[in-house]
Amino acid sequence: MAEVTTAMVKQLRDMTGAGVLACKNALVENNGDIDAAVEALRKKGEATAVKKAGRIAAEGIVMLEVQDDKKAAIVEVNSETDFVAKNEKFQTFVKDVLDQVLSTEVINNEELFADKWHVDESKTVRDAVVSMVATIGENINIRRFARIESDGVVVGYVHGGGRIGVLVEAAAENNDNVKEALKNIAMQVAAMNPQYISDREMSEEEVVKLREITVDSALNTPETLPKPILTSLLETAVNEKLLSPEDIEIYGEQKNNLNYIFNFFSGEAKTIVGELAMRKKDEIVGNKIFNGLVDGRFNKQLKDICLLDQVYVRAEDGKQTVAKYLESVDKNLTVTRIVRFEVGEGIEKKKENFAEEVAKQMA
Repeated sequence: MAEVTTAMVKQLRDMTGAGVLACKNALVENNGDIDAAVEALRKKGEATAVKKAGRIAAEGIVMLEVQDDKKAAIVEVNSETDFVAKNEKFQTFVKDVLDQVLSTEVINNEELFADKWHVDESKTVRDAVVSMVATIGENINIRRFARIESDGVVVGYVHGGGRIGVLVEAAAENNDNVKEALKNIAMQVAAMNPQYISDREMSEEEVVKLREITVDSALNTPETLPKPILTSLLETAVNEKLLSPEDIEIYGEQKNNLNYIFNFFSGEAKTIVGELAMRKKDEIVGNKIFNGLVDGRFNKQLKDICLLDQVYVRAEDGKQTVAKYLESVDKNLTVTRIVRFEVGEGIEKKKENFAEEVAKQMA
């Protein structure tokens, strides 16, 4: 019998996507013959993940569990179609993945995939994924997970049948009022998707970057610039003949109507004036009026991305912030961590041409 080496197992694994143990067994059973081992894995369905692994899995489900208000885990497992996401076998598999995360100390996907599968310890989690791909017939991916073990209180909230999942951790006394408030905050996080709890979580680099984006955005939307700055830009564009003759003529007719002048200009005029504003950036950012505009937009963006500064979605007066709401429940209630997973978030979905897809299948 030919010796089965680690290199051979790796080669077969790279070729098929099957698990390490499955590759080793296939090689042993076929006396080290790689081609025969590939065929054997294909017959068993273990190699079906090869082509499927290249497909985009942007559907799926988010599932979470909270134990004793202290320990919690959340996972996102993706499939190719929403149909499979609703499949009972798939959902059972996701629950098994969730149990795996809750019962181990893995901290990233690499460790998780290498971990022994608690349902069958002869397999790894990666092997279980490959087997599930073979069973379901679609590419499946354990995309991400998070685990919280708290000295305070943890609550969870799932929205849209598993489209969005949220965990909220707080330093607080564990009582019904606190848990109800945190459930409300979890719903806020699901709806409003804050990036931070407060601006104190933001690094200096993040603050600088956000302000830079705000400045550039203001310059590239010249119709919203203060009138003195916009007038100066338009006069420069006219004098340097950056605008078309038609737009220059329109400027002469409408220069006293700056609030609506871009409604009369050609589509290119806004781009040209925005590019001119960017070229004069150093000069414009020294203008006090412009800085006031930027400050207002910057502070508004902070409120949009920071949980405590957001308007509480259930505020009766439509003004109460999340911070004020929490304070009204318990002055010592402090949110310490939020986790929000949304299925397929950030994954670019492949757009299929239905006619082409049918033609491919017929071919």
